[in-house]
Amino acid sequence: MPEWNAKELTVGQLAARSGVAVSALHFYERQGLISSRRTTGNQRRYRRDTLRRVAFIRVSQRVGIPLAAIGAALRRLPDGRTPTRSDWETLSTGWRAELDSRIGQLVRLRDDLTDCIGCGCLSLDTCVLSNPHDELADQGPGARRLECTPSEWAAGCEPEPATAGSRSTASGRPASDADCG
Repeated sequence: MPEWNAKELTVGQLAARSGVAVSALHFYERQGLISSRRTTGNQRRYRRDTLRRVAFIRVSQRVGIPLAAIGAALRRLPDGRTPTRSDWETLSTGWRAELDSRIGQLVRLRDDLTDCIGCGCLSLDTCVLSNPHDELADQGPGARRLECTPSEWAAGCEPEPATAGSRSTASGRPASDADCG
């Protein structure tokens, strides 16, 4: 039987036809997104409709749907069947609100970047990303967030007030000119 008409595909054939690495296919299988049967020689064999299932996974990922949501959607299909055009329309409609929300967040992030240098080290009063409403101004001057490590900040770190002309790093040691380069 010609290879293009085979009822089952090896993992290599599935990888070649789908454009997905063998390791990714194995990962998808471990996550329950696709399935295979094993031959007597313990080799994987995939039904041909797995190509459509892999395409569904890839397209869903490309539009930003997390694998957990993709897996949940595939598990809702009866008898583990491959998604149809109608399934895609239903699922993509359900995902639209989540995608619209993420798009809105990205647009706000993009628009807010104009007023932000990205690190908050100047504690800009207009920075809505690292210091909304200039909340850190009440704690004193300087780079308040950068004076603590992320774990210290989460634990409620309150940096020592800076003295005129002094500089320090996030670890608390005195800063040198090499730290500022």
